[in-house]
Order: sequence, then structure tokens, then C-alpha cells
Amino acid sequence: MVAVCDDPAMAARVAILVRDGVLPLELGLVHQLFGAARDIAGRRLYEVMTCAPRAGRVRTDADFPVHAPHGPAALAGADTILVPASHETDESLRAPGRTRWEAELLAAAARGTRIASICTGAFVLASLGLLEGRRATTHWKSAALLAASFPGVRVDERVLYVDEGAVLTSAGEAAGIDLCLHMIRADHGATVAADVARTTVVPPHREGGQAQYIPAPVTPTTGPATAAARAWALTRLAEPPSLARWAAHAHLSVRTFTRRFRAETGTTPGAWLLAARLDRARALLERTDWTIATIATRTGFGTPANLRGHFRRRLGVSPHTYRATFRTEAPRHGGRLGANPRTYRATFGTEAPRD
Repeated sequence: MVAVCDDPAMAARVAILVRDGVLPLELGLVHQLFGAARDIAGRRLYEVMTCAPRAGRVRTDADFPVHAPHGPAALAGADTILVPASHETDESLRAPGRTRWEAELLAAAARGTRIASICTGAFVLASLGLLEGRRATTHWKSAALLAASFPGVRVDERVLYVDEGAVLTSAGEAAGIDLCLHMIRADHGATVAADVARTTVVPPHREGGQAQYIPAPVTPTTGPATAAARAWALTRLAEPPSLARWAAHAHLSVRTFTRRFRAETGTTPGAWLLAARLDRARALLERTDWTIATIATRTGFGTPANLRGHFRRRLGVSPHTYRATFRTEAPRHGGRLGANPRTYRATFGTEAPRD
């Protein structure tokens, strides 16, 4: 979680380090998503700055340049630094250099600044040693080269992004959206991230990983084999289905279901279900006044102790602390969000409690 200034009038600083050959989409999506984040009073939560190895004109991979108002010195004041891809240099990077901007990145990492890459921007982080011994991802077309060039990096080509705490990496261009929303969600909660997603008309969380986009040597099916089963499971989080029942709903054997599930999502059914239950619990903590015991029951954790244990292991805080940090509005009508039952079910996959 990035440190946010105690003064509500001061926004956290996000610096985008662009280099010649930058992809305009990756630069724009960072500005769009972080720029759209607002608190309940409508104040901006982030200040986004465009930096370059040298302030001024930067070539893109399109037929127009961009102007970077800031040089590498601006990285020193950033809370988060994002490194988008450059088609001109990324895959030729092998070892850290001694340029000013590389030195500033290393200094920022030493201070504990959150540093993230989009697409092949991961080659920059790897060349500076920031991914050594860590799990990371990049565009699936470049994953094998990243692994071969930097053997100390545990490259996972299946996922959309990887969060290793102070260092994060994402897959191809659009996966930068998933990564930015993830960071906003980590900083300010699921409600703020969902509002940003709605404003920019993108899903707050995409199903699956890169695996679904990698060309397969076999004839593809007409659609993800487990997609309908995953949607079905989300409506049953209070009583999570057994693996056998889940596989049966997909009309697959348990073995085939598990194999296809991992291929389509990059994770196991159990890990996916736990993440879905935690996401539901986070939303309920933010938007309702239900007790911890009620939320534990409604999300399938069973007991408050079980919910607290998973919260601390995954998020590093208790449910009470999470609620105190990310509660953005007072609940209405006993926790019903002031919505009709159909809207409530669409949001949370379960019925609202009766008065």
C-alpha cells in the first residue's frame, strides 16, 4: 500500500517514466485511471507526472511524439513510479547501466518507493536487479526472453499482473489497466477502484490471466470451459460448492475441470474461490454495517476467526482495520445500500438481509 499524505488536499504522486519508443496507450491509461480516482468529497487522490530521461520531446511507437515536462529528478518525489514499455530498447536490456534515470530508479527502490512496470517495461526492472529472486510477468511474447536473459527472475507468463509488494509487473498493454486498478484498490479500497472502473468504462477486475490469450497448438473451444461455472460459484459463496459439484456444473470431470480452470485463470479452483470470497468480504466491509460474524457467514468463511485469519494473511490487516480505513459512505437501510434486491444481488451475489 502506497503512503498517502495525511493532508487530504495533497495527493499521492505517481510518476510515469517514459522513454523513446513508448506506447501511447500505456502512458494514457496511467493518467486516465489514477487521474480519475477521487475521495468521497470529490478530491483527487493522485497527482500524475510524466517524466523522461531528459525533459522534453519523447518519440513514441506511433506517428507522433509526446512532451515530458519532467526529467529524472522528479522521480525522487514520487510515491509510485510506473515504467511503461519501449519497443526501441526493452528487449535489448541485459545489465544495469549508470545513467541518471537508472540511478534515480535504484535510489527510489532503496527508499521503498512502489515501482511497477507495464508490458516489457519489466526488462528495465530486471536489468536493474529489482526483480532478482522475485516472481514477475511481462507480455507473453516476451516472457521466454525475459526468463532467459535474467535467470534469477521467476517469470509467470500466465497472469495479468504480479504484486511483489514494493515491485509490481504486468503483462501486455491492457493488463496495465488491471495493474493500475489493483494498486488503486490496495491504496483506497474496492469502492474507489470500482468507481474509477465505471468512470473509464472498464471492468474492475478481469477474469483469468494471459493464458487465455496465448495461441494454443490445439483447436480452441468456442469459449472458456469454466467461465459459466465460475459465475455460478460467485452466487454461492456463502456455501462454496465442492470441487465435484463445481466440475459437474461445467459438465466436466474433476480432473479435466481442474486442468482447464488453471489454463483459463492461471490459478487453482481453491485459490480462485478464496480470492472471490475475500473480494466479497471487502466490498461488504466497505458498503454495509453487517457484523464481522455476518460477513464471515455470508462469504463462506464461517467464523470471524477464519475471516480474520485470511484477511491478515492476504491483506496484512484485520477486517475491523480494513473497514475503518476504506469505509467511504454510511450504510443505509440496515446495510442494503439503499438498493433494490435485484441490484443488491447483482453487486454481491447474495440476498440483502431482511429487517
